[in-house]
Amino acid sequence: MKEIFKALGNVVIKMPQGFYVTFKHLFKKPVTLDYPRKKKPMAPRYRGKHYLERYDDGTERCVCCGLCAAACPADAIYMEPEETEKGERKARVYEINLLRCIFCGFCEEACPEEAIFLGQEYEFSADDRNKFIWTKEDMLVPHPRKDNPFKKILRRVRKVYGTPEATR
Repeated sequence: MKEIFKALGNVVIKMPQGFYVTFKHLFKKPVTLDYPRKKKPMAPRYRGKHYLERYDDGTERCVCCGLCAAACPADAIYMEPEETEKGERKARVYEINLLRCIFCGFCEEACPEEAIFLGQEYEFSADDRNKFIWTKEDMLVPHPRKDNPFKKILRRVRKVYGTPEATR
């Protein structure tokens, strides 16, 4: 019985201390964000959603060379080439399995045409596993598009210094 009164005494003594901590933080600015309405800006080097670039005339940049699929350590990229009427190569099938992808960015670095980029979007949710296999139509950017300043910097660095593989 003495242990019970001793434990209750400790609780009664600690209650004002707990109320003090609660009231101290009650009137401070909250640390969390109101997520669906306010999104935290990601770091400039963050690698998120994949997208395929187009040329200024609207044609797709990917020539289906296969370097991005070869560079992918998770083997998440599948592609099949085809030729257009003009004899140019392009991807007939281009798929990325996001369940396998580790978002390392090697595909972005390996692409000689600068066709694939990883954006800043980070919301990937679906109710079916098949929705995580993105096709070329899911990743192609709309034709009249605003430019990404980070993409321009990356292209400028690649033109000046070459690709990372060439400097080794």
